[in-house]
Order: sequence, then structure tokens, then C-alpha cells
Amino acid sequence: MTTAPMTPVTATPDPETPDLAAPDPAAPASALQPPPASTGLTQAPLDREAGYALLAELAGPAAAATLRGLDSVAPGFPDWIVTSLFGGTYQRPGLALRDRQIANLAALTALGGVEPQLADHVRNSLGVGMTKEEITEVIVHLAPYVGVPKALAGLRVATATFAEAAGSQA
Repeated sequence: MTTAPMTPVTATPDPETPDLAAPDPAAPASALQPPPASTGLTQAPLDREAGYALLAELAGPAAAATLRGLDSVAPGFPDWIVTSLFGGTYQRPGLALRDRQIANLAALTALGGVEPQLADHVRNSLGVGMTKEEITEVIVHLAPYVGVPKALAGLRVATATFAEAAGSQA
């Protein structure tokens, strides 16, 4: 049996589809362009001071102690987290801080195995004005999507965090 030689297939560029090719690593940083205005998106800033200010607003002094401990193990890593996450992603327009906390609760519950971070974000959610009932409802809502065991684990974390928060207010 003989087979016909294969003809290479080349893609024809679609003018409606943006070019998502990786940038040339040899190109200077100034050659990287922000997304086109037509996307409605803006670049995330990297504002270190804003990151630390937001983290202090959300998590208070507990965050500073956690970061000091982490910096002794992985120097510079906590600063990178705060700068890129709280000083970058959180600074983007488009979502209110409350909405970002709902997304965090959902993502951390779905991941599972990240109880300390979920507890932090339950506290942060209370701090941005979410009620215990709203936080609970976010986690209950996830059960059909992430599974009952992960939702139950999330509820255990939330319940313990609510009790801890009530005890610290007494």
C-alpha cells in the first residue's frame, strides 16, 4: 500500500483574531504594547505601596507577622506576592473588592487543602462588609460545582473563622 506524500498545512492569518504569539524575548521591554483599547481591559499596575496598604486594610497586623515568617524561609517571596497580587491584580478596575473576595472564597474552596488562605479570605470578606450569611451562601452555592466534600471543608473553615472573629470582638 502506498500513501500519498503529506502536504504541509499553513494557517492563514485571520484579521479578526488578535496575534497571541509570544513576544520576542530579545525585544526590549519598551516593545511590549498594552492591550488594544477595544478590549476594554487595562494593564495591571505594579504598585508596591498600594499593595501593602491594601493588605494592611484587608488583613491587618496578622498579615505582617505571616509575611515576616515567610520572608525568613523564602526571602523576597512575600514582597513579590504583595506587590504582584495586592499591588497589581487587586488594583485593576472592573471588580469591586467585595466581588474579588467572592471570587477568592470560591477559588480557595474549590482548590481545597488551602485552609489557612481560605480562613484569611473569610476574615477579609468580613472586613469588606460581607455578612456571615453571604460568605456561607457563597460556599454552599459551590457544592454542585466543586463537590460536597470541598464545600463542607470550606464551611468548616468559615465556621471556625466566624467563631474566632466573634471571640476576638468579645
